Amino acid sequence: MNGWYAGPGESGPRSLPYTPSGLFPAGAPPRPTWREPYRITGAGVAAGAAVAFVWLLLFGLLGHDVRSYAWWTLLAGGLAWLAAGVLVRYGDRGVATGVAIVTAGGWSIAAAVVALRWAQSGDWPLW
Repeated sequence: MNGWYAGPGESGPRSLPYTPSGLFPAGAPPRPTWREPYRITGAGVAAGAAVAFVWLLLFGLLGHDVRSYAWWTLLAGGLAWLAAGVLVRYGDRGVATGVAIVTAGGWSIAAAVVALRWAQSGDWPLW
């Protein structure tokens, strides 16, 4: 039949029924789409990032050497992540995202400073 078939009582060829793959949806979805009630916005992420940057900067300035800078940054980042966790659960998740991103960056900078001092002196600077 070469890909054509005739139904009962039909004389001519008819193409096989087409079933869409779902890659390109046709028509309305089969069920409702869940929408986020409190969407994450760029302004919220930027606000959280700015506040976290200032927070880490103020705590980092309390340190007078690499060791105290690293410990203050670790403490400030831990407190910031606790605040981000509370914001994720009860507040604005966009702000929490900004806080988490900048805190991770601040911890990365502190780790790089500690590693650089360790490489230069050969002595672990945190103890």
